[in-house]
Amino acid sequence: MIEGSAPLEAIALLDPVLQDAPEATGLRTLRAWAYFKSAQLRRAEADLHQLVEQSPTDVWARFALGRVLERQSRYAEALPHLRLAAVMSGDAEHEAGVLRVERRLAESSGSLDDLT
Repeated sequence: MIEGSAPLEAIALLDPVLQDAPEATGLRTLRAWAYFKSAQLRRAEADLHQLVEQSPTDVWARFALGRVLERQSRYAEALPHLRLAAVMSGDAEHEAGVLRVERRLAESSGSLDDLT
């Protein structure tokens, strides 16, 4: 449902359940992803911040938070989360995210020398 074309329907199903069980981390994770997929980035960010606070070593939540911040062009805020996810996981996609955001930060500052 979330990966397909129905993230809004997924959110509609998850919202009432999370009101009754706000500690349901798995459901909050699903809702954060549904928010991300439907471009409700501020809502995704709120859920992801909560997930990262509850479990600072949750690689998926860290990376997803970094991506949400990146999609909002908040590169300086995204970078620490993406770096942590890359270090914790060693995943090539996570490392690519770090490089992408570092490049965007350097481009926005007008200096590609900042990439070191």
